[in-house]
Amino acid sequence: MLAKMSELLAIAEQKNCAIGMFNTPNLEQVLAVIHTAETLNVPVMIAHLPLFEESAPIHVLVPAMLAAAKAARVPVCVHLDHCEDLAYMEEALKLGVTSVMYDGSLLPYEENLANTRKAAEMAHSCGVDIEAELGAMPAREGGLSPNPTGPVYTDPAMAVEFCRETGIDALAPSFGTAHGIYKSKPVLDLALVKTIYEKTGLPLVMHGGSGVSHEDYRTAIQNGIRKVNYYSYMSRAGAGGVKELISHQDVTFFLDIADAARKAMEANVEEAMRVFYGL
Repeated sequence: MLAKMSELLAIAEQKNCAIGMFNTPNLEQVLAVIHTAETLNVPVMIAHLPLFEESAPIHVLVPAMLAAAKAARVPVCVHLDHCEDLAYMEEALKLGVTSVMYDGSLLPYEENLANTRKAAEMAHSCGVDIEAELGAMPAREGGLSPNPTGPVYTDPAMAVEFCRETGIDALAPSFGTAHGIYKSKPVLDLALVKTIYEKTGLPLVMHGGSGVSHEDYRTAIQNGIRKVNYYSYMSRAGAGGVKELISHQDVTFFLDIADAARKAMEANVEEAMRVFYGL
């Protein structure tokens, strides 16, 4: 069933857990995530990322995501992730996404605030929830322009003002995670998460969720993380499933490759979901 982000975050708040949000730039990933959520009987978010527009056009993939969400046996939110272009966000809203994330994290603070306020007005006028980011990570989703100075940790006082002035529904703070595959164990400021959560009163989002230790996930969730964004390690698992298949079989049909990737991603997604939801 199709759901709003705020509905899912309310469940996470009540159960002191986090909702998994998975970037799904192809049908195999959509099916892998929703099937696993149904198996575990948990709500979930699937997301479209503008970065993947060339291989997964929004006007093609988002309607398929919405159809899959409506047919699911669990609540599924269809999300627009890391959108830097308000015109692109408007297109997603017209297609029917149920939440959006505006990313102005590399802009000067005042410009980020002003743009996020506009984005929030656009989303809320459509009855859609919005997330935004404050602070900046050292690596960005899927190779978007990196922050050249490394991580910029979110200032709690600035976060309070930002949330109040923009009217957003969820905040993604920077506290030491990074997008992509970790080359070393991330050093997270989990106390900062708790401070921002208590001061803003909003559900918080962990970006760069792949590769974080189970212990750090549990602490972050205890401290106020209510949504975890996950993609890189799921996608890598899918590639691993394909490599395993073709190393043992002479594969003729692409569907066999797609199925191998999907099954491998389901196993990885299940492991992540069990941590996020405390199962």
